[in-house]
Amino acid sequence: MNDQKNITTSGADYPDSWYAASVALPDAAPSLSGALDVDVCVIGAGYTGLSSAIHLARQGKKVALLEAERAGWGASGRNGGHVGTGQRVDQEVLEKQLGMETAKQLWQLGLDAVQLVSNLISDYKIDCELGSGNLHFAAKPSHSSEIEEEVAHLNAVYGYDQISFVAKKDIGHYTSAQGFYGGSYDRGAKHLHPLKYALGLRAAAFSEGVQLFEKTPALNYKTTNNRIVATTPSGSITADRVVMACNGYLEKLCPTIAPNIMPINNFIVASEPLSDELADQVNRYRTSLSDTLFVINYWKLSNDNRMIFGGGENYSRRFPSDIINFVRPKLLKIHPDLANTRLEYGWGGTLAITLNRMPDIGVVKERVFYAQGFSGHGVPTATMAGKLIADAILGDCGNFDVMRGLPTRAFPGGTLLRWPGLVAGMLFYSLRDRLGR
Repeated sequence: MNDQKNITTSGADYPDSWYAASVALPDAAPSLSGALDVDVCVIGAGYTGLSSAIHLARQGKKVALLEAERAGWGASGRNGGHVGTGQRVDQEVLEKQLGMETAKQLWQLGLDAVQLVSNLISDYKIDCELGSGNLHFAAKPSHSSEIEEEVAHLNAVYGYDQISFVAKKDIGHYTSAQGFYGGSYDRGAKHLHPLKYALGLRAAAFSEGVQLFEKTPALNYKTTNNRIVATTPSGSITADRVVMACNGYLEKLCPTIAPNIMPINNFIVASEPLSDELADQVNRYRTSLSDTLFVINYWKLSNDNRMIFGGGENYSRRFPSDIINFVRPKLLKIHPDLANTRLEYGWGGTLAITLNRMPDIGVVKERVFYAQGFSGHGVPTATMAGKLIADAILGDCGNFDVMRGLPTRAFPGGTLLRWPGLVAGMLFYSLRDRLGR
């Protein structure tokens, strides 16, 4: 096999990936030069920042959106494209931690998030390969009974009839994937091309009058005369409110919230286009697919029948030198029938996780709204977070306060000493992934 491209992010306007190669990339918006006065300054043009800007501008707010690179440059343009229902944490866990009332509110917000993504795609006619359904497979025997119980619980307690249990003997009806013990089929989940979706939101923001400045990092911000001034290399923005939507790229911009998240890297490969026969074999109904491992594997087919497979993480500031061969063993363990399929692209991206795997949403000193730490559930959750922030700025704090009220714990050691603990913890759970049960 002649594998083609192991992707890095050095020097590219957008990081090379199959996503970037499969879309007409827009010309860059101008960088900010000079001083600007607006109602709201949004920092970060991923899903959270774009959604927040769109929903604020729809209601007549004057919005400036700052992006250090290009809109959708980060995880929003590089992820697996899964649009899952619910939250990143199972409902029964949320019930025990937060009580039934809050758990049900969070479940409904999860469903609303999927619907919000669908509505934005429809409203702004975003061509992003939107598809339906997710198969979630038990990677260990004990996980199968847990999934079966979860499905029954969602059916009975939440009235959610879009999900059903898949017995081990029936997996072959859906896919040739190997090594699983059962699973669930969620017909309410969606999946999409993440960069096309991000660029569609970028175009939508322009259509609503948002002023977008790319290649314009926010260097710092301060409060002056009850307003906030954000400074950039060649200018500044004065605003009544700031939306901090940087997620894994926050770094030192907002020290108050930085300890609440941990940036980690995840990796994806894209194959050559599969024949229709092979594509039907690996994914008959063109759903997204995932498993129950702690370091999750996730995959789907593109519209042109490429296998898009994500698997493996690292916890440094560097990507593996050979991403394709880093991910390949994980793909072939599940799909040995793709052993002779060429992998043409390999790339990585940085996301942010929280200790409890629930998003960290809140306000700093009443004027700086933020959302971060989507923990691999970012397409729907980050899109919804942007809307909730916009709603709160506009005076409707109901659902924002539900998310704001979730318990948040900083990583031990803060931003300086969190890495050793994270690596030790991740290695422990990775070892558990490799053990049976």
